[in-house]
Amino acid sequence: MHTQSKRDIPRFEFIGIVSALMALNSLAIDIMLPALPRMGEALGVVAENERQFIISAYMMGYGVGEIFFGPISDRFGRRGPLLLGLGLYIVAAIAAVFSPSFAMVLAFRFTQGLGAASTRVIATSIVRDRYVGQSMAQVMSMVIMLFMAVPILAPGMGQVLLAFWPWQSIFLFMGGLAILVGLWTCFRLPETLLPEGRRSLGPSAVLEAFKLVATNRAAFSYGLAGTFMFASLFGFLTSAQQIYVGIYGLGPYFPVAFAAVAALMGLASFTNSRLVATLGMRRLSHGAVLIFTIFSGIWLALARLIDVPFWLFLPLLTIIMSCFGWAAANMNSLSMEPLGEVAGTASSVFGFIQTVGGVLIGGYIGQQFNGTVVPVAAGYFSMGVLCVLCILVAEKGLIFGADTSSDEGACVTSAA
Repeated sequence: MHTQSKRDIPRFEFIGIVSALMALNSLAIDIMLPALPRMGEALGVVAENERQFIISAYMMGYGVGEIFFGPISDRFGRRGPLLLGLGLYIVAAIAAVFSPSFAMVLAFRFTQGLGAASTRVIATSIVRDRYVGQSMAQVMSMVIMLFMAVPILAPGMGQVLLAFWPWQSIFLFMGGLAILVGLWTCFRLPETLLPEGRRSLGPSAVLEAFKLVATNRAAFSYGLAGTFMFASLFGFLTSAQQIYVGIYGLGPYFPVAFAAVAALMGLASFTNSRLVATLGMRRLSHGAVLIFTIFSGIWLALARLIDVPFWLFLPLLTIIMSCFGWAAANMNSLSMEPLGEVAGTASSVFGFIQTVGGVLIGGYIGQQFNGTVVPVAAGYFSMGVLCVLCILVAEKGLIFGADTSSDEGACVTSAA
């Protein structure tokens, strides 16, 4: 049984810190969306689709950084690498304020993403250090529900900042908020990886950990499914401003529509945290992916036949994104579940594959934007089909199976 350490913090505060850390990533993406046209004009970006690189550069740095922070956190513990990454995020955000060119902004965005990678990889590892099975899925669902407040609020925040100050104010806001989260983490989050659980950073140990991740059929297949799910989301995010403003003419109401969909995604994550204990991770995620794929196919068929009106577009998108909220936390937990002994490296490998793969595929989807919703709908549908295939591989051709893990000893490590 787990014996609580004197340095343990309450579960609600633990969830709050992990949510805040992961929310910094969402903030760095969503708060930028209203600013893309103004940044493009200020920095001399002529081609409209090239403005998407402000999002892609951050995500590429994020993906590359993930491959390093996992092994480092497995060797040195979670706190040190996490605070190092937060520092890099803060410095890059503030440095971007003084960037004289689009290329320089992209360089600092890449660097900001490198630092942000520590929050995703290590936050997931911290949860895995303390919880397993359905308990982990419940905690991750609560984390996702809380950090989903950021995409609800962030575009509106960005628009408010732009109403009074230049685009550089957005980077100052991100840096300031990261400083506050960093201080909370530094003073309140204990180390969750016990000394006896730390792994060597030697090449042979790292390669062994990577081999464990790559050769576990179920874990790797669910990790790959997460890649395709993220690719569909990223393809939409990079072109969201163009769709809401360019196609549907929402103008200043773009953040409202964006927030409405994000709120329902957060609600889906909340209901997942309640249902997972009775229905199980597999049944929930498999059902969500199937509904995701079916409605994406309906959207694609309609988009090829007609100009999809906003009153039809928004409900279809809401259903699809709500299914994403149900599937994401469960598939992440299913990919991590068999790999507790190399949780940091596993989180790192999956994060790298999902982010870089998702950015490359999703970036391609975004670059196909042609003034219609067809490319985005096609991206959602094709990624959904690939996700279903990955689940079939993971489960040896079966779906809706019962979970096999036990929550016995769910809190598996002491916060030393």
